[in-house]
Amino acid sequence: MFGRKKIDFLAIGDITTDAFIRLKDAEVHCNVNNEKCELCVRFGDKIPYEFAEVVRAVGNSPNAAVSASRLGLSSALLTSIGDDENGKECMATLKKDKVAIDYIKIEKGKPTNYHYVLWYGADRTILVKHADYNYEIPKNMPVPKWIYISSMGPSSEKFHDQIIAYIKQHPEIKVAFQPGTFQISMSAERLKEIYLRTECFFCNLDEAKRILKTTENNVKKLLQNLKDLGPKIVSITDGPNGAYAYDGRETWFTPQYPDSKLPYDRTGAGDAFASTFTVAIAQGKTMKEALSWGPVNSMAVVQYVGAQKGLLSKEQLEKYLKAAPADYKIKQI
Repeated sequence: MFGRKKIDFLAIGDITTDAFIRLKDAEVHCNVNNEKCELCVRFGDKIPYEFAEVVRAVGNSPNAAVSASRLGLSSALLTSIGDDENGKECMATLKKDKVAIDYIKIEKGKPTNYHYVLWYGADRTILVKHADYNYEIPKNMPVPKWIYISSMGPSSEKFHDQIIAYIKQHPEIKVAFQPGTFQISMSAERLKEIYLRTECFFCNLDEAKRILKTTENNVKKLLQNLKDLGPKIVSITDGPNGAYAYDGRETWFTPQYPDSKLPYDRTGAGDAFASTFTVAIAQGKTMKEALSWGPVNSMAVVQYVGAQKGLLSKEQLEKYLKAAPADYKIKQI
């Protein structure tokens, strides 16, 4: 039984199946600052699509669990699923990637999450619906070295109190936090005990503003304000513009790792970055080294459909780092 073995990396968060629908007849409309973009299709019409592809066992936390497993950690996922065929296929997919499924709760009579991804160009809009699960931390679970907390549905609010109690009970656990939409809406004040215990915190630029309830655009100020919430290391990603990390002493910036070809699908790029950064820290790397690791896995992921197919092994990632072009430089700002 896996329950008797160590857990280096326990990801906590919702799992889903993503059904990708590749659109060919759509438009994207943005404001003058190229922000607040909207995907537009003709209303009341039949819209042709190129193809559809179903990707199992995804979501921020499952993606992180798979990433950690491929990078060499003993990895497990704590989540809930329904007692349906979709749930069985999700569990089988995780097992193939050596992610322990012992702590996945099967809830009778409930569906496993299933999302629709409207995929246009290299980006996507996701239609989501979170089932209402009765989340809980298993009593027989060995204490993990790291807990990676990410996206869960609205019915998980009280479960976050369980997580807080658990990490208080086990101060030796290190926490990584990549908040999802609902966790951001819960507010930093509501989840202050998680922020205070967080070793590595991740969000993108827009999420940073929402968490802090600000219109501030200065990244260094955003990093400082997030750091004031408690995390030891804060990282903000800015899509193709690169990423930042701050530990209270130094601020570092990394450009994106140059793609070998144009991105095919950007789904999971942020998850790849955050989980790879966390694994690097867990394996004893410095913040600067971790910041150089993250974009490599993000680059690999966006070459494929879905968030997991392109995730690298540690050996593959190290080869990319050795072969990095001269302009891939991490710099202090």
